[in-house]
Amino acid sequence: MLKLKPKFDLHRDVVSDVLRKEASVCRVEEYSGAVDTRILNIERDGSILFCWKGATGTTRIGKYDPNTKQNKLLYTFDKQVCVSSCSLNKEETLLAVSLAQNTRGEERLKPISKCLTLLIEIQPINNTKVLKAVDCRVKVQFLQSEADRRSILESHLLLLTEDGYVDLYHVLLTRQEGYRVVMAHPDRLSKTAERVVEDFCWVQWDGRTQRLYYLTHNVTHTQGKFLFRCVQFYLSHHCETVLELPLELPANPFPTVKFVNLGFDHFHTERPEKELVRMEVLTNGIGSMCVCYSQPHKDRLELIYTLVLVHKDCSKTFRVSLGSEQQPQKARQLHPLFIPIGYYILVYLQDYFLHCINTRQQEMLCHSLYLSGPDMDLDLQSANMTVLHAEDESSSSLLDLTTGRIHTAELSPAYLLQLLRSDTPSRCPSSKTDPQRLAALHCLLVYMGNDPNLELKIIEWLCDNVNAFESFDQFQEFILATLYRISYEKSLSLDKVLPYSSVFDKKEIPACLLEVPGVLCTTELHIEAVFKGKARGLQGFWSELQWNRERTKYLDAVPNPRYRTSHIQADWDKLRSERRPSSHMNHMEDNTKKVLSMVDTWCLDKKLVPLFQEDDHQQRALIGLTVDKLREHLNRHLPRLGKKKIDSLVVNYVAKLLELIRHMLESVWLKYKLGPCALCFTQRGSPGEWSVFHFMFRILEAMRGLCLPLPPGYHTLLALLAVRCLPHHTFLQYIDHGVLQLTETFVSRLMTDLDNSDANERLKFSILKRLPEPMEQRIYHMWDHPVSSASISRDYVRTLLERHNKNKGFAFTGRDKPGFRPEFLPLTYLAKILSDIEEQALNPFEEQENVDARFVEETALKQTLILLGFEEK
Repeated sequence: MLKLKPKFDLHRDVVSDVLRKEASVCRVEEYSGAVDTRILNIERDGSILFCWKGATGTTRIGKYDPNTKQNKLLYTFDKQVCVSSCSLNKEETLLAVSLAQNTRGEERLKPISKCLTLLIEIQPINNTKVLKAVDCRVKVQFLQSEADRRSILESHLLLLTEDGYVDLYHVLLTRQEGYRVVMAHPDRLSKTAERVVEDFCWVQWDGRTQRLYYLTHNVTHTQGKFLFRCVQFYLSHHCETVLELPLELPANPFPTVKFVNLGFDHFHTERPEKELVRMEVLTNGIGSMCVCYSQPHKDRLELIYTLVLVHKDCSKTFRVSLGSEQQPQKARQLHPLFIPIGYYILVYLQDYFLHCINTRQQEMLCHSLYLSGPDMDLDLQSANMTVLHAEDESSSSLLDLTTGRIHTAELSPAYLLQLLRSDTPSRCPSSKTDPQRLAALHCLLVYMGNDPNLELKIIEWLCDNVNAFESFDQFQEFILATLYRISYEKSLSLDKVLPYSSVFDKKEIPACLLEVPGVLCTTELHIEAVFKGKARGLQGFWSELQWNRERTKYLDAVPNPRYRTSHIQADWDKLRSERRPSSHMNHMEDNTKKVLSMVDTWCLDKKLVPLFQEDDHQQRALIGLTVDKLREHLNRHLPRLGKKKIDSLVVNYVAKLLELIRHMLESVWLKYKLGPCALCFTQRGSPGEWSVFHFMFRILEAMRGLCLPLPPGYHTLLALLAVRCLPHHTFLQYIDHGVLQLTETFVSRLMTDLDNSDANERLKFSILKRLPEPMEQRIYHMWDHPVSSASISRDYVRTLLERHNKNKGFAFTGRDKPGFRPEFLPLTYLAKILSDIEEQALNPFEEQENVDARFVEETALKQTLILLGFEEK
């Protein structure tokens, strides 16, 4: 699941250099003694501070620069000391050190403190100032801003004590003799100290963002036993509390004060089995904050871990079963690692489980990947592992203090692809493998989808797994998830608005997507986070975090905040029923023109798949409708983005949809090596063409289910492959059931490219019967056949006679009366004229009231006998 890349090796990158330095000190060619080298701290820029015991009874502190791969000696103590904390200012002029004092042997008779904190001038090595001498542990950490401050002679140092308070020292420097940098007023240093925190039981430093998180007791007890706070340090090195969050934790969760990300104390023994809670704060630059903490159940057969998603205004608590009492406990260290990778948080407990939690789409468990058993072992000794927060948010660094190695941890696309391809991962039923597949698919598409090679492998997987899975449609998921990745533009406010998964459109979501075996999840909405101070008006992270939280609260309160493509079905049916042009239709066409102008149509004749080369009026109308409805939805729920940005986002969204379909087709075209012969009618389809037809049919099925448009030309291409691959009677059934759509481009090519053999004639006649009359008349002009010639002749005569009728005042409506047979139009026309004249003639029986019926009868009989030749006139 994790791909580990070696980043730093203490023995390779430091110890070998240390041995050379000790050899030069001892004036020997090669130093054969042992050097006890230990990592002390990792600064914001990635520099690694370390110490070692020298050959002459000294203790030296050095720095490893990851950019130059060089080591630098910073300071040497003339005796062996126990360095418990260390930090270097950005200008590399001051070194802050906390020493654990030795109180054994002869030293125990001397009244000395357990911890001595020093501030040392090292450019050049000059003066040493004692900052603290106390009987508790002290951590030191310099503030380091992003700006280049080498010309500014001041540094700012945090001192964090085990007694539960934090002081900030403002150290003024001065330059002497052009190169010496010393403290300006070392005697007044204690007066510059500023109390930042009064009382804490847990504290975490975030060097990347220059924030201090700490946990204190909530004296009011109105919302929670503990109060989580965040202190932000600004470029001016002033600070203020910007966030407060009440938390419910067990009483006395930390036996001793817990320091997180404040260096490594090799002289203090941690006892994790005594810890009731392990806690860590994880943030992301696009405006997300997660407060993570775990607590094993009292019988240690169950683990409870909670993720407070501040940006989502909710918290999620998971309870995971770890087995029964009869099963041997592999490890009594029952606190997991929280590993941030992008917007995923990996909760890992060795030998038990790995939970890859999606903090952007956290509503449903099926979008987070849960693995248990031997298949998920990451080969990490979690007891010795420390998670480092790297500058690159797409990965994390893991430090193994035992070996001194640092690895960069990334999600493994190969492992996720293996989850997709495996028929029965872990030999489990589909009810368990489907959620794993769905979570893996979304991780690959949304989080890692920028890799074109990876996307191609997923499309190949779709080719090999065309039939829909039991609980979700993989084609719909591929289309929606890929579009979501392309369109959200790193704004968390779109998470609950843009379509993300077709699962939300299901009338009844399968039970296997709503739960994970062995995991119970409870969600608490509307956490009581309070923003304070300048955080309410700051730009960047804090403004994004507040906006995301407020927008989430609003979207949770309104019905159907997420745009559902299937909801436009009624509007689409209504639009299709319109026969005459209208202002609404013109508006839809304007939307379509905007979209198609965004589509990459450069060198269309050179493209593998012939799309966007014809007018498909139905798809053009659906494109315009999709733009209109999505724009309306975003304007209603995200007015902050502005109409101009929303319009651009929507047009780009639909354009990328059409390009995505073309990209999918071009990928399968290359996979099956289809050439130009695939576009002709003369041969039956090959197995590769049959696979492409099946693939295109599944895309059509998925898009119709989502009520999304297809690129113009798609129906033509699908019908062309269908007539090559399917028997003629099956092809006609697909048309009758609405699966295939007869386009004018397809029918015209069929008429001209297919010969007039008996089978082909039957097919052509069958297709002509299924065409609307206007298209039928146009198609007759393209078919060289006696039937088409007769049809053309009839149309020609009808046109001439209709022209004549306009001059004579007669309206030719021969098709309106079933009594007339239009096969021979001149005769039909003559009969029509006589009928109309007869109707216009005066009726003598209506004009005369008294009629001699006997006389009329005898006269008619006389005339009949004369006509028959029985009598003379």
